[in-house]
Amino acid sequence: MEALSLSLPLPLITVTNSNANYTPLTAATSYSSLSSLQHRPSSSTTKPFTFKSVVRVRAEGEDNELKQMRDMAAARKRWESLIRDEKIKVLTPREAGYAVQLSNKPLIDVRPSNEHSKAWVRGSTWIPIFDVDNGLDVGTIPRKITNFAMGGWWSGMPTLSFDNSFLPKVEEKFPKDTELIVACQKGLRSLAACELLYNAGYRNLFWVQGGFEAAEEEDLVVEGQVPLKFAGIGGVSEFLGWTDQQRAAAAKEGWGYRLVFSARLIGLFLVTDALFIGAQQLGHYLQEIRTH
Repeated sequence: MEALSLSLPLPLITVTNSNANYTPLTAATSYSSLSSLQHRPSSSTTKPFTFKSVVRVRAEGEDNELKQMRDMAAARKRWESLIRDEKIKVLTPREAGYAVQLSNKPLIDVRPSNEHSKAWVRGSTWIPIFDVDNGLDVGTIPRKITNFAMGGWWSGMPTLSFDNSFLPKVEEKFPKDTELIVACQKGLRSLAACELLYNAGYRNLFWVQGGFEAAEEEDLVVEGQVPLKFAGIGGVSEFLGWTDQQRAAAAKEGWGYRLVFSARLIGLFLVTDALFIGAQQLGHYLQEIRTH
């Protein structure tokens, strides 16, 4: 594929950032350890709560964090090796756009549904490697609460699970000798997807460095409700306009763009203040009822 055989420098890879087909992600799992993802049956035996149990749980949590760090370090070495040996080739978003528009090369969008539904590249094929976990079973609810408390409320990122049907879906649509361009929002999940595809026998893989967030408006033909750069933001940070993408847009658009989010911030303060005063008044009212 001469149009895509480009000599590009090795990128610096950094980490920023119950359905039978889905495997939940826990603190011990990451994009770097997909081969270790599996369902683990829960034990029906209830053990008494003791201080030793607390120490054991804390030690296991620390071991999980260390394991995750080791897994990510090992994954970075594998990914760098795949790119250095040109087993996975690197494209900029603009180069990917040229390949899709001019050469009709297939682009696989591996983002979860919450990002893909906002904006997508025209003609791309959506096959998520991780997708939103909509389960409400006993094992999923605690993970949703943890995800929300650990920053999901701010970033808007939902609880994601590895989709075990990712590889079968790709194999169903594309032969092993197909030249595939793989992309996600920031570039990490697509790199993990490239590794899975390479290990499955795909030998013509092209990774979009930096993901869709690195693309300029003219690089790709985009469809959807928002600019492609904005598809990965959400939560309170998006509502207040405090994301990097919105700050960059504000620098271009000027004060009119900033006033919208300033008004939202003022409105949030007013609502919070009203709720606080209302709670105080309700407390005084209930106290008076008790005294009488």
